[in-house]
Amino acid sequence: MYDRLKGFRDFYPEEMAARREVIDTVETACRRYGFRETASPHLERAEMWTDKAGEGIVEELYAFGDRSDRHVTLTPELTPTAARMVAAKQQELSKPIKWFSTRPFWRYEQVQQGRFREFYQTNIDIFGSSDPRADAEVIALGAELLTDLGLDGDDFEFRVSHRDILGSVLRSFDVDIDVRDAIRAVDKSEKIDTAEYHDLLADAGLSYDQAAEFDDLITATTRDSLDDLAEFAGSDDAHAAVENLTAVLDAVDRFGASDHCELSLETARGFDYYTGVVFECFDSTGEVSRSVFGGGRYDDLIESFGGEPTPAVGFAPGYATLPLLLQRAGVYPDEAVATDYYVLQVGDTEREAAELTRELREREYVVETDVSGRSFGAQLGYADSINAETVVIVGEQDLADDQYTLRDMETGEQRTVSVDEFPPESGGPADDA
Repeated sequence: MYDRLKGFRDFYPEEMAARREVIDTVETACRRYGFRETASPHLERAEMWTDKAGEGIVEELYAFGDRSDRHVTLTPELTPTAARMVAAKQQELSKPIKWFSTRPFWRYEQVQQGRFREFYQTNIDIFGSSDPRADAEVIALGAELLTDLGLDGDDFEFRVSHRDILGSVLRSFDVDIDVRDAIRAVDKSEKIDTAEYHDLLADAGLSYDQAAEFDDLITATTRDSLDDLAEFAGSDDAHAAVENLTAVLDAVDRFGASDHCELSLETARGFDYYTGVVFECFDSTGEVSRSVFGGGRYDDLIESFGGEPTPAVGFAPGYATLPLLLQRAGVYPDEAVATDYYVLQVGDTEREAAELTRELREREYVVETDVSGRSFGAQLGYADSINAETVVIVGEQDLADDQYTLRDMETGEQRTVSVDEFPPESGGPADDA
């Protein structure tokens, strides 16, 4: 026997049924908002990542040389691929471009709760609009797909921030500071203790007194005091960023999702390509300690891949962390297969059973019948194992009487129906048995 690779998972039918229901719900919400589905290669040139992050990132990739000596990798994320796709057909695509895609990704990293080396997520992006309403729409969609999954306002919260506000405040200190490293420290602030956080800010260029002052400033800032923070920063960039964030939050309110959002300047997102509003979704109870998903604006990425300057905003719910929240809230779908009908054969009735099976499937029911020559009892046991709602018994005596016997698998009750009256023109198995 071969062992499964660490960080990779198998999904058996019962598990996959629950995952499929979650994914279908997310994708249905995307389509309702006018996002269109795309697909892309699982293998890309490794230079798409090494050119921007350096060769050191190869240790985090499933990268190798192919037979043509090209340096390729299994894709660790979709954003560069989506940027490549937009850049390739930029003049042909109507703006705004609203895309979604559900697929696997691969990263060679430490396996932990909610984090695997192969993982699945739905990427949801708007390209070509810098309007605050685009940011608000992706936040509103994020909230709506969660409520579609059965969560309510007490189950989750969106923490919304703006990287340009953080950058402006950091630059206002009279020191030589590495803003990128400092923002990375902010992103880690809730995962480490205060002393370690201040150490990281000091490494980025702040003094320890300035690190404490910066920490106090962003922690204490509310939506009502954003203008005061911009005054402290004292730059046009700070005022513009506050104006932008306020416009986004106002638009979120008009979309009906403001109850799910709170201002949190301690939220920064760790990826350097984010340029403006960023947000993360968290379990309101704190039982799921890590971010469920996050996103934000990345206006410079398309241009960095050779395209024209193109504003963009998006997020990506993943199917390792999202189920943790749904399970905590008790709304994760049952891990069970479902079957509408099992057509049970008794005696020499294979032809008639096959005809009935075909007719039921044409009506889009989920139907199974015997393909193994099993006994009556074995067929009934199998029907129970696949969660069949109704068993249709097609026996020689039944057919001689021009009828079928229907067995309700939940109650065990049986009744007969005329062959001419079954299946009915409409209604499901519950209406038939």
